[in-house]
Amino acid sequence: MKTTTVTLKEKIGYGFGDMASSMFWKIFGMYSLFFYTDVFGITAAAAGTMFLVARLWDSVFDLFVGIAADRTKTRWGRYRPYLLWFAVPFSVMGVITFFVPDFGSTGKLVYAYITYSLMMIVYSLINVPYASLLGVMSSNPQERNILSSYRMSFAFIGSFITFMLLQPLVDMFASLEGKAAVDVTKVVTETSVSTSPIGWTLAVASIGVLCTILFIFCFRWTRERVEPVNEDENTSVKQDLKNLFHNAPWWILVGTGLAALLFNAVRDGVAIYYFRDYVQFAYRMPVTGWDMTTIYFLVGQAANLVGVILAPVLSSKYGKKRTYMLAMAGAAALSVVFYFIPNELGWILLLQTLISLCAGYVLPLLWSMFADIVDYQELKTNRRASGLIFSSSSMSQKLGWALGAALTGWILSIFKYNPHIAQQSMDTIFGERLMISILPAICCIIAFLGMMAYPLSEKKVKEITAELDAKRAQKD
Repeated sequence: MKTTTVTLKEKIGYGFGDMASSMFWKIFGMYSLFFYTDVFGITAAAAGTMFLVARLWDSVFDLFVGIAADRTKTRWGRYRPYLLWFAVPFSVMGVITFFVPDFGSTGKLVYAYITYSLMMIVYSLINVPYASLLGVMSSNPQERNILSSYRMSFAFIGSFITFMLLQPLVDMFASLEGKAAVDVTKVVTETSVSTSPIGWTLAVASIGVLCTILFIFCFRWTRERVEPVNEDENTSVKQDLKNLFHNAPWWILVGTGLAALLFNAVRDGVAIYYFRDYVQFAYRMPVTGWDMTTIYFLVGQAANLVGVILAPVLSSKYGKKRTYMLAMAGAAALSVVFYFIPNELGWILLLQTLISLCAGYVLPLLWSMFADIVDYQELKTNRRASGLIFSSSSMSQKLGWALGAALTGWILSIFKYNPHIAQQSMDTIFGERLMISILPAICCIIAFLGMMAYPLSEKKVKEITAELDAKRAQKD
């Protein structure tokens, strides 16, 4: 069996990949609904429906990308080449998505559907193979757990950078255009981010350049080294899908992952509305120009990062399953408390810190557990389908964000959100408060209950790894 220790440089290189993905993903997850309602000019309900339709199709597309990646053979490996091939299209498509054309309402909606769908497709073509790398960089479950933590640490660093740069960049480019969004030297009451279309397009373009550079470094610094126990060239797609759909732990993990990501999507998607309409604390940080929404996001990302760093330590002591359940239980309880706290920044930021800390534990565990499921299925079927299985993890991620974004748009519409008025109704504000507290808590409870049924304990994973290592040794 060919094994090589994963170097620090390789771990950092692997982290760069999700750093790039996350920089764009946070824009889509936290700002896209605001962009489409207040900048692009479509209704919240129309935007929510578009998110759901585009990402439902794209989630299915993820499976086909995984199948194709499993069958790709180049001198660079199966999965790494996609990082090189789609690094530039990824960023270019992001800029096109955040461009506002001079069309009528119907033309804009069609443009939004086409560009958003294409963006999600390109995201799949680079992110599914990237995620699959985790299953072939090392066969050691603990090392994969560390790699997953590096991945998520850099993802949150990328998110942090996006939150630091996006609002100031949008405002700066808007100002250069002669449409300054705000005067950052004084307290303001305007919405937190400029609604200048050119400001948004150029800001996303600037971040896109960074994404392309990071993907290229990820390609250059990583290696694929885990070979299948049995390389069967004649295995059909139908058989791979059949094996996957008969994999009970996979079904459970997809469901719990979907609930956990739905928790994040709803909280993040409504935050900008929550601060503007309910908190209404007008503040701009000197020099940076950050408003309270941006500060709220930055505090959350910092707490997420701490959770990611601590995840391998806690999971080594208590096991992945138990750590996951404790994190979801804590996030659920704290989210309920969030609804009842006073409308004071100290309380809001304290709860944001604690909730985000719990959420930070979950994501690296999810990715590491999907790698365990790759091993489980290979032992059962004699077929290593890393791309297909990791594409399903991407599928659950996108479904979670799709449903979260759709729910946010629909609920805002149900509670009569109107982007054309300065003061929203009490019913609208009540709906925003529910979406940042009670609804996410329900999602956490569902994830907790699902994980109770997950059968791959730490002991079972070690047994599977030992059996596979023995088979690879016999092959060599």
